[in-house]
Amino acid sequence: MNEKIPHIPVLLDEVLECFEAMPEEGVFIDCTLGYGGHSEAILKKFPKIRLVGIDQDPEAIAFATKRLEPFKARFEARRGRFSDLLPELLELPVAGILADFGVSSLQLDKKERGFSFQSETLDMRMNPEAGFSAYDVVNGYPTEELERIFREYAEERAWRKAARAVVEARAKKPIESGVELSEILGRVLPKRGKTNPATALFQAIRIEVNDELGEIRRLLDALEAHPPAGAVVGLITFHSLEDRLVKQRFKKWSTACICPPEAFRCTCGGDHALGRMPGRKPFTAKAEEVKRNPRSRSAKLRCFRFEER
Repeated sequence: MNEKIPHIPVLLDEVLECFEAMPEEGVFIDCTLGYGGHSEAILKKFPKIRLVGIDQDPEAIAFATKRLEPFKARFEARRGRFSDLLPELLELPVAGILADFGVSSLQLDKKERGFSFQSETLDMRMNPEAGFSAYDVVNGYPTEELERIFREYAEERAWRKAARAVVEARAKKPIESGVELSEILGRVLPKRGKTNPATALFQAIRIEVNDELGEIRRLLDALEAHPPAGAVVGLITFHSLEDRLVKQRFKKWSTACICPPEAFRCTCGGDHALGRMPGRKPFTAKAEEVKRNPRSRSAKLRCFRFEER
């Protein structure tokens, strides 16, 4: 990864295809600005679009702002959680909304950020100023709470065994690093080819630390409460639970009839759809992208277009 471009934006061609149908003018909200790859492509392709980029990470904000300097007349960065900032932004004439729920390569690869198996710390905070980290989860959660996140978020069959291993290890001394945690979990989890057996559990801890599923629900709730007329929404997920939330909500928004299944005929008027999904199946990474960026193999992009009002 080169220093100038530290993060490969996932599904870039597919993102541009998703937003082909959005209005030519208006505000585009990049809920997960990151290092500006998706935003840069949107600003280049749609010359009349103004873009607001949101991120919790000050390092990402600084890098993206510098990267997007050529578009400064049409670009604005805002720091914070998108769930906090989106409701106010939906009062603007919104043309498109993008969210990439993955962690950037730079965050994963920087050992001091505490996301990876090689990390010398246990952190995993997307906002490095937040008070709650992976250290608090691993060393402070009671057994039943560790079991919950390993079972629900990692969907790991050996969730009890994994939680017990963590609790037994931390009773002797605090677990300080990703290296330690990976070794502890690796001793009790089945091997899965070349993939680190603790991969899903690390992801589960990260989801808990950053309340990632809660953030997605709040984003979807905000859009449902204030549907942006004519806007296109593209959401990129990397986890089955994330994708399920998006898929189910988009399906609900596409449903015209809300009568109960047992009803003999429609009495609701059949006009309750907020918009439509351009396609039933999500966009996924092509073979060449997966080869170039293996982390893209689990990415899914789903698109939705709200009706004009």
